[in-house]
Amino acid sequence: MLVPTPPSPSLLVVIVNYRTPQLTVDCLHSLQAEVQQVANTQVVVADNHSGDESVAVLRAAITAHHWQDWVTLQSLDCNGGFASGNNAVIRPALDSAQPPDYVWLLNPDTVVRPGALQTLLAFLEQHPDVGIAGSRLEHLDGTPQYSAFRFHTIWSELDQGLRLGLVSKVLSRWILAPPIADHSMVTDWLAGASMMIRRQVFEQIGLLDNEFFMYYEEVDFCLRARQAGWPCWYVPDSHVVHLVGQSSGVTGVQARQKRRPQYWFDSRHRYFHKHHSHVYAVLTDLAWLIGYSLWQLRRLAQHKPQVDPPHFLEDFFCNSAFVRGGQG
Repeated sequence: MLVPTPPSPSLLVVIVNYRTPQLTVDCLHSLQAEVQQVANTQVVVADNHSGDESVAVLRAAITAHHWQDWVTLQSLDCNGGFASGNNAVIRPALDSAQPPDYVWLLNPDTVVRPGALQTLLAFLEQHPDVGIAGSRLEHLDGTPQYSAFRFHTIWSELDQGLRLGLVSKVLSRWILAPPIADHSMVTDWLAGASMMIRRQVFEQIGLLDNEFFMYYEEVDFCLRARQAGWPCWYVPDSHVVHLVGQSSGVTGVQARQKRRPQYWFDSRHRYFHKHHSHVYAVLTDLAWLIGYSLWQLRRLAQHKPQVDPPHFLEDFFCNSAFVRGGQG
């Protein structure tokens, strides 16, 4: 008696574009071979009300390259941020008659290496207890980036501000970004640039939190998943190039040229007040400020270059929990 072959898992890839149409087109180019090798895969590009030529450029590229069979362009009426843009695609997909088994959040400033999609999908298929799997992010030359992180604590915030190797060694159990591993491992949270999520996670904990305009939304989502019994895993056999900060300018080279935007501080403030007490939020901000102030004194004494955004200390203080209060 023949045993019927189980159906292939279905996958929805979501790319949120905001004024980076050419990067998004390059990302789609890198996805083409991947999608052709994995049945039941659909890609939705959501333009987050860019207000520029993005929609026209993307529509023209989809037509010119005959991507209509696997790419859909969705133009949003407003820019509610990264979480909101993803949710605008994920919500109706989950409510449909045939919801996807998995959702892959993919940044527009990424280039998918061969096999990256299949590797994440196979990992989740083989590990039904895992809720979220993330790729190894890397630079164009293959140099790895930090992709797997620990949750933020008072000690991680002190280390982030102080930037002193000896202290980092003492606080090694709590530092935000542990050494980059070359093997699959469980982690607290993953960079949202390439993060594949099992449908059941959304069904149990809900969508991304729209109140995070950008940044900390993936930390919040991974923490909620962990609390619901769905761990995150870092899968370095899945390689994705990440052109850091091209979409937002908050990280990467551009971060040293632009003032840190208000939404970064708002997201950070919301995260600590959502998952911790106001007292804890005050202590984390105090730890960072003390550490960062000491770092600035050491930087000046040692004639080190300034690599942080302009007015970073002033802006952080004005947005700290003991200045803003306990509002999330």
